[in-house]
Amino acid sequence: MSVKKVAVIGAGVSGLGAIKSCLEEGLEPICFEKSNDIGGLWRYEETPQSGSPGIYKSLTCNTSKEMTAFSDYPMPDHYPNYLHHSKMMEYLRLYASHFELTEHIQFQTKVCSVRKRPDFSSSGQWDVVVEADGKQKTYIFDGVMICIGQYSEKYLPLQDFPGINKFRGKYLHSWDYKHPYDFVGKRVVVIGIGNSGADVAGEISRVAEQVFLSTRQGAWIWTRVWDNGNPMDAALFTRYNRAVQKFSPTFLINRWTENKLNRRFNHSNYGLQAKHRFLILPSTLSDDLPSHIITGRVLIKPNVKEFIETSVIFEDGTKENIDAVVFATGYTLSFPFLEDEAILDSQHTLFKSVFPPQLEKPTLAFIGLLQPVGAIIPTSELQSRWVVQVFAGLKKLPSESGMMADINRRKWKIAKQFVKSPRVSHRVQYIDYMDEIASEIGVKPNLFSLLLWDPKLAIEMFFGPCSPYQFRLQGPGIWTGARTAILTQRDRILKPLRTRVLKQSEASSCSLFWIKSICVVICLFIFMLVTI
Repeated sequence: MSVKKVAVIGAGVSGLGAIKSCLEEGLEPICFEKSNDIGGLWRYEETPQSGSPGIYKSLTCNTSKEMTAFSDYPMPDHYPNYLHHSKMMEYLRLYASHFELTEHIQFQTKVCSVRKRPDFSSSGQWDVVVEADGKQKTYIFDGVMICIGQYSEKYLPLQDFPGINKFRGKYLHSWDYKHPYDFVGKRVVVIGIGNSGADVAGEISRVAEQVFLSTRQGAWIWTRVWDNGNPMDAALFTRYNRAVQKFSPTFLINRWTENKLNRRFNHSNYGLQAKHRFLILPSTLSDDLPSHIITGRVLIKPNVKEFIETSVIFEDGTKENIDAVVFATGYTLSFPFLEDEAILDSQHTLFKSVFPPQLEKPTLAFIGLLQPVGAIIPTSELQSRWVVQVFAGLKKLPSESGMMADINRRKWKIAKQFVKSPRVSHRVQYIDYMDEIASEIGVKPNLFSLLLWDPKLAIEMFFGPCSPYQFRLQGPGIWTGARTAILTQRDRILKPLRTRVLKQSEASSCSLFWIKSICVVICLFIFMLVTI
C-alpha cells in the first residue's frame, strides 16, 4: 500500500506535534507555514507579517515547563519553570531539530483552499491549493490536520463602544501591542481583564501617567506561584486533587477556591470582585496586578459607556481624560481556506473538539482548537496522536449520530455548569480531557496495575503533577524514558530555583518509608471509592 499523505496547516506548537505524530505512524506529512519560521504564536516579531498573530515582548508562559512540555521531550532542567517567549522558541527549535521536523515544512507558503475531491465519499481525499512565490500549486492529500489554533483573527468589537470613531486618541488591539514605550506619560484605558488585559495594563502602568483597567464582570485572579513556592499548575493539577474534586459539591469547590484567592488579596476591596462564582468562567492569571492596584498605577473601572473626543465615560458615570485605548477583547475563529462552509457550523461543533461529525470520511481534523484548563502543547499533541491513528485506519470513530450524541452531552454539561459565553464553548478540564483522548488510543495509564508492580511510580503519578509523560508509559508511541521523566520531574522544577545552594536537613529513611506507606493506603482507599 502507498504511504498516506497528510497536510499539516501551520507550524506552531500544534503543527510541530502533528508532524511528529504523522512520522510516528508512518504517514507522510507536508506542513504549510505562511511565515518563514516555526513557532506560530510564540514567535515574537517587532513588525509582524500581515495577518500573523502578535505577542508582546514581555510575554511569559502561563503554564509551567513540566506541564507544558511535549510528552517525550522534557524541557532542559535548567530552564525556568515559566518560560519567556524567547525560551519557548528555543525549546521548540530543540524539539524540531531532535525529531528532524523542519525538513517536512514548506515555509512562506499560504494555504489558499482546502476542498473535498469529487470522489471524497469513497476516497476521503482533499485538494489543497497553496501559494508560494506568487505561484499556486495543488496537492492531493489523504488527510488534513488544521493546526492554526484559535488566535488567528483579533476580535475588535468597536460597535459595542459608542463614540469610538470620534475619539481623537490612539486605539489598538492587544494583538498589535508590543511594548510600553509608546505610552510614556499617557493616560490609557485597557478594556478586558483576561490574561492579556492584566499583563498589558500592568506593563503600561510602569511608564504611563495613569492606567484604567475596564471590566464588565470582574475576575478571579490566580498567580503562577502557589503554596510553598511551587508552580500553580504542578501543585494543583494532580490526579489526587481531581479525584477529590469529583466527589466534592461544586459550591464547596467554589467556596474553598474563592476564600483561598481572597486570602492573598480581597477582590472586593480591589474592585475586582467577580459577578460569577469561580468555576463559572475562566479566571485570570496575573502575578503583578494586585501590586499595580495597591500602588495606584492601575485603577479598576466598570465597563465603558461611551467615548468622546478626548475622554471616556464609564457606566458608573465617572469621566476620565485619556490618550489611548487598548482593546484586550480576544479573538475569533477563522478558517478562510475551507471552501465547504458546512464543515463547521456556527458553533464550531466538533467530536471531542477534533473531528467534524458530518463528513463521510474522517480525514480532516482540527488540532488545538480548544481551551484547556492547563497547557495546550500536551493536549494538542495527544489529539494528533489520536488523529493519525484514525487516518491510518487503526482506530474508528462512532457513527455520525453517535458523535452528535456525545457532542450534545458535552454541550448540556457546559450549559449546566457555565454561563453562556464564547470563552467556555471550547473549555476542557486538563486531566479529564487528556484521559478521554488517551483512552481512544490505549495510552491512558493504568494506576491499579502500576500500584502492584511499581508503587513508587504510581504514588508519584497520583499525588504528583499530572505531567504529559504519563501518556507515554504504554500503548502506541511508548517512550522508554517516560518513567524516569516522571520520577525526576520535581528535580527539574527545583533545579532553576536553587542557584544559591543551602544546607538542608534530609528526612530519615524511616520517615520516608512511613510517608510512602501512608500514601499507598490512601491511594488504595481512593481507588476503591472511585470504582464503587
